[in-house]
Amino acid sequence: MSVVPAIATSTGPVLVIGSGLLGASVGLGLRHLGLDVYVRDSSPTTEAVAQDIGAGRSVRALQAAGEQLPEPELVVVAAPPDVVVELTVQALAEHPRAVVLDIASVKAPILDGVRAAGADLTRYVGTHPMAGREKSGPVAARGELFTSMPWVVCPGPEAGARAISVAKNLAVDLGATLTMMEPQEHDETVALISHVPQVMSSLLASRLQDTPLHHLSLAGQGLRDTTRIAGSDPGLWVQILSANAQPVVRSLHEVRKDLDRLIATLEHPEADGARLDIAQLMAEGNAGQARIPGKHGGAPKAFSTFTVAVDDTPGTIARLLTEIGEIGVNLEDMRLEHSPGQPVGLVTVSVEPNRYADLVDELQARGWKVVQ
Repeated sequence: MSVVPAIATSTGPVLVIGSGLLGASVGLGLRHLGLDVYVRDSSPTTEAVAQDIGAGRSVRALQAAGEQLPEPELVVVAAPPDVVVELTVQALAEHPRAVVLDIASVKAPILDGVRAAGADLTRYVGTHPMAGREKSGPVAARGELFTSMPWVVCPGPEAGARAISVAKNLAVDLGATLTMMEPQEHDETVALISHVPQVMSSLLASRLQDTPLHHLSLAGQGLRDTTRIAGSDPGLWVQILSANAQPVVRSLHEVRKDLDRLIATLEHPEADGARLDIAQLMAEGNAGQARIPGKHGGAPKAFSTFTVAVDDTPGTIARLLTEIGEIGVNLEDMRLEHSPGQPVGLVTVSVEPNRYADLVDELQARGWKVVQ
């Protein structure tokens, strides 16, 4: 069920250019709020599917019926990074009254490109919703995709007050958490928190290409966690990394320093201070990981954790979660580990420290196998 506001502050009509996962999700969210939305895509099939799922009316279908596209109040460019500048400039020229936003994952190069084209920057704002799914295309779209997710608005110095207001309203209407940043600050930030993690995951996963399958059968949750995003679309990441190359390179240089330091230490693990240096590197990782906000955002918070062994039968995990709710404890986090071929899975549960003992005792009394 959608939790976006019932009354929109955005006004239509809205034209969404690009009908993939994000564009179609924008359309679905705005249609839910009662706005008139039109979708356009370079692929006729993708555009038709977006219309079929209710993300908006196809511009091709509109024109085939002999109708004209109403002049939009807002144009959202939801296309791949390598064509965003071209489509943004085109939209600013074709719709002289509309505010034009893009939702690409890099901001400074796009602003520079639109500026170099001589387009009207007073009506343009770059934005970036930090949301997505492992699936792609309009069939994966959800109107709730942006709910409680960060949506970064990065106006250039030329952006007008109306354009900035429209960009903010869109984020809020779709249920996102609004953040304002300078374009360059945004690109430096996502290089570290999004783009470099993708690179590191892909590099690690590439080491597995020639690994015998019977070796990989020993893999635990650690390998799965660190390589999960390595399954991302290579074509999209070529565009993202190329567009944000310099901020990514700066972060990778810092990673290389730490890697070189670790390699040098491990080449002589018996040397004086070697074990201390290894421990220091691990502790630095602990400190960085602890700073990542929890599910409620804000400052990170320490929770107590324990593990429950669950049988590999349908409904077991659902029953565990139901019983935790019946006991009256709020689940702060949960991780499932299950290796293929194993008869049981391991559910690691995080709760408030003051509820830890009561929950463990109650679950054990109900017959659950709890490992503390």
